[in-house]
Amino acid sequence: MSETHRLLEAAHALSQLLRSHSVPHAFHGSILTAIVSDSPRCDEIYCIVDGGSTHPFRRVRQAIAGSDHFTITHSPWSNRLHTTYRRLIPAIEASLARHTRGSERDAHDIIYTLCRYWNRLDINRVPEHDMNHFVTCHRTAALSWAALKRKYGM
Repeated sequence: MSETHRLLEAAHALSQLLRSHSVPHAFHGSILTAIVSDSPRCDEIYCIVDGGSTHPFRRVRQAIAGSDHFTITHSPWSNRLHTTYRRLIPAIEASLARHTRGSERDAHDIIYTLCRYWNRLDINRVPEHDMNHFVTCHRTAALSWAALKRKYGM
């Protein structure tokens, strides 16, 4: 099994756990590129979790607590949780960060992925309203977003 497939399996398992506990989340970094473009190169799993009425890390810890395949370590100094997916050997680590809205780094990642891989993206994975707002703030992504919408007849 290639490293990308191993990481995708771990990301899928983590996503299922988080979804089953209603924890809003999104992946970024090279795992995002691997998911949306079937890229053969992936070497990291980063996941952003969104808050709610409680701290998102509490909900993540609760979601993972019942899992036989994941363990979790909190790093309070970095505002991150580190999970380890132990179903595969060697184990796979993922880093979860608390969602910070409007991060320029996140915007840069979105712009890069959209501009470079727009023709491989599945529009069903992109919230249209959010992207329409995003491209009004980040004009460099507007042409790629328009091309993706055209591709799907929108």
